[in-house]
Amino acid sequence: MTQAGRQGSPRNGSGRNSSGRNEARGGTGRSNAGGFSGRGGSAGAGKRNFNQGEGRPFKAAKPREAAPFDPDNPTTAGSYDARQASKPAKPFRKPGSNKPGFGKAPGTPGALKPKAKPAKQYGSKAFGSERFGQNLGPIRKPARNRGPRQEVPQSDLHDVDGVRLQKVMAQAGVASRRVCEEMILEGRVEVDGQVTTELGMRVDPKTAVIHVDGIRIQLDETLVYMVFNKPKGVVSTMEDPEGRPCISDFLKNAKGERLFHVGRLDVATEGLLLLTNDGELANRLTHPSYEVPKTYLVQVRGPFPQGVGAQLKSGVELEDGLATVDSFRLVDSTPGHVLIEVVLHSGKNRIVRRMFDAVGFPVERLVRVKIGPIGLGDQRQGSIRNLGRQEVGHLLASVGL
Repeated sequence: MTQAGRQGSPRNGSGRNSSGRNEARGGTGRSNAGGFSGRGGSAGAGKRNFNQGEGRPFKAAKPREAAPFDPDNPTTAGSYDARQASKPAKPFRKPGSNKPGFGKAPGTPGALKPKAKPAKQYGSKAFGSERFGQNLGPIRKPARNRGPRQEVPQSDLHDVDGVRLQKVMAQAGVASRRVCEEMILEGRVEVDGQVTTELGMRVDPKTAVIHVDGIRIQLDETLVYMVFNKPKGVVSTMEDPEGRPCISDFLKNAKGERLFHVGRLDVATEGLLLLTNDGELANRLTHPSYEVPKTYLVQVRGPFPQGVGAQLKSGVELEDGLATVDSFRLVDSTPGHVLIEVVLHSGKNRIVRRMFDAVGFPVERLVRVKIGPIGLGDQRQGSIRNLGRQEVGHLLASVGL
């Protein structure tokens, strides 16, 4: 092997040309015995040896310039932090000051809109630990936020032979007794329509009407409230003389209770039916004067013209009078089919089907998904579930109970 080959061999640790002819090019730049070529040299010469000073010469870092000595402030000499501190501070800019309209008086053209302050949230919620039903939240703001509270003498609401108010609330599942006491002190509890903040209040659970955050507490444990998701082909009766499937076929845990079904659905219509033994509630939910809204999902053939929704909201003339929907919303559209959500408070027989027939779009499928504040959610067809205490309170409040 030649001298040049031995110098470029991988076995040669340095891999350098002792003559230094190629230092200007940064390496040997020649093909070696291994077949590797390029500006970096051979395989053995691929690593730069800094100890031998090959490549770019080493340059020491320049020392940082020292500040001139100030006899009045000797600590600034040579101190980088002190020199930075001596620079004039940048003026403080408020967040959002670069937005157009910043600084203009509220209400003037181009002024920034003030951010709405969130409503005060209490640490504890009524029925917050309840596992059943849907969480519908408070019905209205707490009573003490609605204006000056009317002072009512405790003697007018106090029942000497009754039970302490916080105990009645705790037994009804509102919260623990300690949390119920905090709710009373915060002015969130009403007894017979009057706000009370007295912890020593005693009430009669059989006659007292108690609200927490606007939610009515049902103290009668014998009353039953259920939601039934009726499938297609089931008759909306408890018994059918023709032997067709009816509501009682799906009741397994009724325990002989006589239940009323709130409203009716024809055989081909699916969806929500309320079942209860509370006769007063069933009466009010079906009475037209309370105007309880009902929400339906309607499937018709598409395409659906744009003006038909406005026509349904303005009113459609039927054989028994003018019928209107409270709201109309297009939910989904697929080739040949349209899904529409309508809300109306009328309880007339087959009202939704007749209205869509009148505008030229017969209903293919109809499902009732909501009555007042109570919705089906993800409840499967043919199943029955008990309403939660919070849902019962919302339902009672929707009809003034």
